[in-house]
Amino acid sequence: MRTFLFRLIGILEIAGGLYGAVAMTRRLLPLGATVDSVLALIGLAVFGFVLVAGVLLLEGSEQGVRLSRWAQLLQLPLIATPVFSYALHSGAFAHLFATVQASPRLRFHWDAGTEHFALALAGPAVSRLGVNLLALGSWLVLRLR
Repeated sequence: MRTFLFRLIGILEIAGGLYGAVAMTRRLLPLGATVDSVLALIGLAVFGFVLVAGVLLLEGSEQGVRLSRWAQLLQLPLIATPVFSYALHSGAFAHLFATVQASPRLRFHWDAGTEHFALALAGPAVSRLGVNLLALGSWLVLRLR
């Protein structure tokens, strides 16, 4: 079971990392504003890291397990406030989040075969704080020996 879960995590990391790297390259190529280019380079580095972690995990190396743990930790938080926003998922996600407003609501959203990277000093009017349950579960599985 451990081997199956490690392979599944590796496949999701490779697919999401590759798809994310392509998306960040497409975002980088028009060579627009400096801020957009810097964010695209950061995203390219993050997705490249996730891709390498997935490849090493599928090879069965101990370094792959260690890097994949870090890759899952990077995907754990979901922060979207008017002041700061951060979100990352690579391959799939299962977000449990709360909207922070006059009447807070708890919500759940999931998807597979997707990637996303958001890093900004701005964000939506309605704040959301949450956790990627899939990344948390993957991190816990990678802690198994």
